[in-house]
Amino acid sequence: MTSTTALTKGPFFDTPEFEQNLDRLAEVAIRAGLGLAPGQELVVTATLDAIPLARHVTERAYKAGASLVTTLFSDEKTSLLRFRYGSETSFDTAPSWLYDGMAQAYRSGAARLAIAGNDPLLLSNEDPEKVSRVNRAASKAYRPALELITRHQINWTIIANATPAWAEVVFPNLPQGEALARLWKAIFAASRVDQADPVAAWKEHDVNLHARADQLNRKRYSALHFRGPGTDLRVGLADDHLWLGGGTTARNGRYCIPNIPTEEVFTTPHKDRVEGWVASTKPLSYQGTMIEEIAVRFQAGQIVEARAARGNQVLQRMIETDDGARRLGEVSLVPHSSPISSSGLLFMNTLFDENAACHIALGQAYSTCLKNGDTLTQEQLAARGANNSLIHVDWMIGSKYVDVDGVGAADSLEPVMRAGEWL
Repeated sequence: MTSTTALTKGPFFDTPEFEQNLDRLAEVAIRAGLGLAPGQELVVTATLDAIPLARHVTERAYKAGASLVTTLFSDEKTSLLRFRYGSETSFDTAPSWLYDGMAQAYRSGAARLAIAGNDPLLLSNEDPEKVSRVNRAASKAYRPALELITRHQINWTIIANATPAWAEVVFPNLPQGEALARLWKAIFAASRVDQADPVAAWKEHDVNLHARADQLNRKRYSALHFRGPGTDLRVGLADDHLWLGGGTTARNGRYCIPNIPTEEVFTTPHKDRVEGWVASTKPLSYQGTMIEEIAVRFQAGQIVEARAARGNQVLQRMIETDDGARRLGEVSLVPHSSPISSSGLLFMNTLFDENAACHIALGQAYSTCLKNGDTLTQEQLAARGANNSLIHVDWMIGSKYVDVDGVGAADSLEPVMRAGEWL
């Protein structure tokens, strides 16, 4: 077996340029993604493969005035040992003490940064029932921390780190070292790290995304209608919904861009007003398993039929997580010509693939996508149509073959996107 260390040695990695790009990605994360405040604590999560990038992030955070940076590393090979040797009761257990500590850190003012880059196929050969139980237990334990994130109580962001396992899935026909280098180049490009001034590039892009969201907010559509191969879906929008895109001001006053990269504008659907069929246009990597060719039917907002050509058992267990797992918590519009789509790559990672196509998310809604949503109780949010769930799972439904209409007064239709592009 080739070691990770061996894979990160060679003409691409042993260069000042590679280290500079890692540092630039860390700078983008701290300055554009997080908007970290002087004196603020930072909680980072990452896999062991991300140690070099995590060190750059830590350096940039302290240079920005962080009072303390705490990084929680996880090891995917250790996670597999649970499925090999764990007792039956192990799969219903989660480290509540850890997630409680993270929630307490956020309540105390800490920022949150996740370094993504997991193996998309890590759990693909494991028992779907056990995988579902593990995910459900973790979701329940993490819920207090997740609510602080979805309500934007804190500034947070996500960036990506290339790993050998992930690169092998994206570039299966290349030697491992070359695949890893190609994936890093794609991450740097999508994250605008390869531009002369990455932070300035993000500020300009942020302005453009806000302009698109403002345009949709002026329209005040009551619903969106998606049409394409296998798709005839009407997504009613929540009462007093807001379209967002790019960055947002968290309730702690810090301006952050939650995803690096991001190409979407998004809002909250009404949990009871979704009707019709919809088919996925890209595979979904969910908790270490692949789900492909998803097709579901909604009635009165709820999934009443669901199937997948691959990973169907995982899909069924995902939508059985709780009552809200069968309903939508987000709808997002992304042009087919977005940089990530134009790259021609299927990243097998939601952070990237959701920014290559229009998508929907099953589960938890973002309260910030409602007028004064951050001040509302769960009951008030539900009354406006916002969904509540332990999960939030994005999957792609857009392509160059999909049209989108906005539903206006008297049920009139206005073209919003044609062949996957803005009008």
